[in-house]
Amino acid sequence: MGRRTRWSGLVGVALAALVAVATRPALAHGGSLGGAARESLTVPTWLMLATGGAVVGASFLLASFATDREAVDALVDRRWTVGLPAPTALRWAAGALGVVVLVGIVVTGFVGPSDPLSNPAVVIVWAGWWAGFAMSTYLLGNAWPALNPWRTVVAALPELGRTYRWRFGAWPSVAGLLALVWIEVVSPLADEPPVLAVTVVAYSVVTLAGAVVYGTETWFGEVDPVARVFRYYGAVAPIGRGDDGSLSLRLPGAALTSDLLDGVDDAAFVVAILWVTTFDGFVATPAWRDLARGLVGLGYPPALLYPGAMIAGFALFLGVYLLASRLARRTAPTYVASATLARRFAPPLLAIAAGYHVAHFLGYFLSLIPALFAAVTAPLATVNPGLIVVPGWFGGVAIAGVLGGHLLAILAAHATAFDLFPGRLQAIRSQYPFIAVMIGYTMASLWIVTRPDVPLPYLS
Repeated sequence: MGRRTRWSGLVGVALAALVAVATRPALAHGGSLGGAARESLTVPTWLMLATGGAVVGASFLLASFATDREAVDALVDRRWTVGLPAPTALRWAAGALGVVVLVGIVVTGFVGPSDPLSNPAVVIVWAGWWAGFAMSTYLLGNAWPALNPWRTVVAALPELGRTYRWRFGAWPSVAGLLALVWIEVVSPLADEPPVLAVTVVAYSVVTLAGAVVYGTETWFGEVDPVARVFRYYGAVAPIGRGDDGSLSLRLPGAALTSDLLDGVDDAAFVVAILWVTTFDGFVATPAWRDLARGLVGLGYPPALLYPGAMIAGFALFLGVYLLASRLARRTAPTYVASATLARRFAPPLLAIAAGYHVAHFLGYFLSLIPALFAAVTAPLATVNPGLIVVPGWFGGVAIAGVLGGHLLAILAAHATAFDLFPGRLQAIRSQYPFIAVMIGYTMASLWIVTRPDVPLPYLS
């Protein structure tokens, strides 16, 4: 109980520090990087939503005809070796690069230009890392274990090897992810480089302390939310790593059909990944602005708007998914526990999250490429770089990202069902509740990407 209290206290101090530096409100979602905000689409919203739902529903009907178990297994199990394990020197070089970038972010956050578009800390974290690098983890493969600067630093420190209380499972990661995205939304991390630098330092202190106390593999495998996000996103990618460290090429999303997760807590983290990306876009829509004003008008405290929405939305997303897991036992029917169904059908949701992440951040990343190049080449200069203006048709790319992710999720869920159930009809019927949930997620994602960005209410 003492170790639990000390761990909780450490996290509490870190979160308090993050909130303390975030006392100056953000003027708008994305801050001064909001010049890359997406434009509303010219296609009627009702038509876009109906098309998305029809495509996903039709894809399930089409997948239902693919009942050849051997063909499905051959499709998802096929691998081609494309590379040997990376040499030790290359792995150390990647780790050193990550440490250099981390130090550069902290230093330029404190002493760099005050203009966010010229400050390397702001541009690298948001455009280079959370947008560009995150997309690479599911479009190509997960390189974060090699680049992770905190893992590299911990490798040179002694580890206490304290026993992690496994009954906590992935729940600390869930809480950490929700807290990080909430802080990103409500604080001026994209407007004030020193605030971002202090936040990175606070996160570093918690991460290094946790890894020293519980060990590198335990901390980055079970607790750290960033490492878990990139590891799960890597399961969507076409490049994976074998047990011997070799690289292999596979069908995108094929790893989502394997038994990736250990329990419902891991499934909850997958749902959290999907929810925080949705939350990040939803709070910048006119609908949230009107809802927030209405709640405050009824007496709801403005300070609780965003944390309340974060927790309530996650509870809704998780509750709907767990309900689908229970309903699947009836539609199948099966004696397989609902917890097992929740664990096995959760990985396909990562394809949905990746598709929406592309829709939400691809245009943002492309628009900020000049700022990213200028920040790296002239880290202490105020250069006022221009932004790339994406063409009007680029909204179709966002729609394609959402639909592509959902179609991939449908196929992964189909293969999972045939791996889990012996009967063909039982495998197909088990998918009904999950497909309904996926269609709901599709409709929500498509609706958000068709909305214009507006300033976040009650943060200025």
